[in-house]
Amino acid sequence: MSTLSLRSVLLLVGAALPLVASTPVVSSVTPETSVVVSDIDDAFEASLTALTLSVDSVPDISNPDEPEPEVEAEEDAEAASEALLVERDYTQCRAFPGSRDWPSRLVWKAFNLLSGGALIETIPIGAVCYPSNAAYNPTQCQSIIDNWTQSETHARDPTSVMSPLYQGETCMPQDGAEPNATCTLGGFPSYSVNVTSVRHIQLAVNFARNANLRLVVHNTGHDFLGKSTGAGALSIWTHNLKSISYISRLVTPSYTGPALKLGAGVQVGEVYAFAHANNVTVVGGECKGVGVAGGYIAGGGHSPLSSKYGLGADQVLSIDVVLPSGKFVTASEKSNKDLFWALRGGGGATFGVVVSVTVKAYPRMNFAGVTWTVFSGPGTPNSDETFWKAMYAYWRKFPAYAEVGTYGYSTVFPLGPAGSGYMWSMNPWLVPGYTLPEFKALVADLFTEWAELGFVFEPQYFEHDNFHDTWKSHFPAEGVASSNLRTGSRLFPKSNWADATKREAMFDAVRSIVEEGSALIQYNIKADAPAGTPASAANSHWRDAVWFTILGSLWADGLPESEVEAINRRITHDWMERLRVYGPGGYGNEGDVMEPDFGEAFFGTNYDRLLQIKRQVDPTDVFWAPTAVGSERWQVAGQRDWLTLQTGKLCKV
Repeated sequence: MSTLSLRSVLLLVGAALPLVASTPVVSSVTPETSVVVSDIDDAFEASLTALTLSVDSVPDISNPDEPEPEVEAEEDAEAASEALLVERDYTQCRAFPGSRDWPSRLVWKAFNLLSGGALIETIPIGAVCYPSNAAYNPTQCQSIIDNWTQSETHARDPTSVMSPLYQGETCMPQDGAEPNATCTLGGFPSYSVNVTSVRHIQLAVNFARNANLRLVVHNTGHDFLGKSTGAGALSIWTHNLKSISYISRLVTPSYTGPALKLGAGVQVGEVYAFAHANNVTVVGGECKGVGVAGGYIAGGGHSPLSSKYGLGADQVLSIDVVLPSGKFVTASEKSNKDLFWALRGGGGATFGVVVSVTVKAYPRMNFAGVTWTVFSGPGTPNSDETFWKAMYAYWRKFPAYAEVGTYGYSTVFPLGPAGSGYMWSMNPWLVPGYTLPEFKALVADLFTEWAELGFVFEPQYFEHDNFHDTWKSHFPAEGVASSNLRTGSRLFPKSNWADATKREAMFDAVRSIVEEGSALIQYNIKADAPAGTPASAANSHWRDAVWFTILGSLWADGLPESEVEAINRRITHDWMERLRVYGPGGYGNEGDVMEPDFGEAFFGTNYDRLLQIKRQVDPTDVFWAPTAVGSERWQVAGQRDWLTLQTGKLCKV
């Protein structure tokens, strides 16, 4: 039996071994904790060296065809470490499977042992549908296909993403039955760490930094730009950090009141249910599968409550985070102030791995609103021209509606080629704190105007005395994982409504894009920070917006690449370009991955300061993601200039 000493294995993985207990992350773990290998004293090492590491006993998680190095005895371990930690090229590219600096089979085994068995070798979620794959399981395959568009199907998998386009669609379960079909990793990471404690994150960060690995952070996979996946990467999977605690009274320099402390893996549906059980209301997204403490808050985070309480980033009172150095710290108004500013809206996968956040909680309140689905075109009571007149009348009132705290979330879908009509679904339109009579009074003028136009619709009114029931009853289930889907977004400022000519031209531009085949997802919302809220890095374009739109297009499988290219170029350089003159900003979490000036669009006036903090906190770019702050210095190899996937090696520009 071949053995390696603890010190040798630590050298092999090149990682710090943090002195943090393997306890749930919402606990008494004290931030500012990190230990490097040289800090381990002899007594501590002796207490662990007695647990001699048996190479033969470690589960085989690597390529069985790769020969295992011979290690005859413990005294040969230091020499083995030098042989296994080969010379690395830190100057151009991250280590990649098959390259000389990719960690050996033995190193991955050692890392798995140090993590307590938390390392997962990636098996794509669709592999169970491929008869040629060892994971083939027809029963599981059918279940995955049947539930493919449900967010939970992907959230519970360590690497699956809800926008498979950016993974390369190299192992789609629907393709498994095709003759000679193959399943490959594509843009999936090679390994993931199933994080259940702070030390798992520290170990992964330190290993990736010292071994020149690409590092990604993955929570639920609710990501539409390819930020939470990457070929050849080590992924930090935070989904199982599910602790939630209620704090009846928390005092900070800017806030006194109840709060919730959320582990990084807590999702919208979970936090809404917990808040309801504690008779409070919290700000979160509309989709139940969104991870609240992850990319949602990091990207700013819009909410059904934003017109009243601001963005998700405005709710944060403190953040516990593991930095690129491996240090575990708390950022708040009193400590690590630059980080506190940057982590609230400055983008995910940039400054560190969030472990938990503490957010404001508000009193239970009343909600009143309306939903509808209306059709236009042949066979309906509404002509397309009447439909657009009604829509323009609605749009013209956006500043007034936003001012009273309204949240209007609706979708418009063309029913086919030009002239086929449209479907408009309101999902819903509500105002926090309103009674139903107050809401009906608010919309009365608009509905009267629609009646005069001859616009036919059937409003379905509602009222609830709490947000949880409102959300469960009137928000649609999100469909995810559509193939071949690209979108872009714009934030239109209130000032556009001050000039009637510009306002109508903006409406015309949006209409023209929908008439050309784009879907329209739109929000009448305002998201300025409430008085007294500490400044944050949230996109400055949010602060004066009253209309947030998402537009985009699907394309069919098998379409010639020239046509796919034309569709993608149209989204970025035609559709979005028509709108940039009216709204230079977009929402980074739901934006165009090819946005030409993403720094301006997704961060606004905050980008320069964010870049300075990035260079201070992460000078070697341990963390990288497309359109993230500082991402200009790197690129994914082998990509087309009209669409960046995550299927290649990450290299310096």
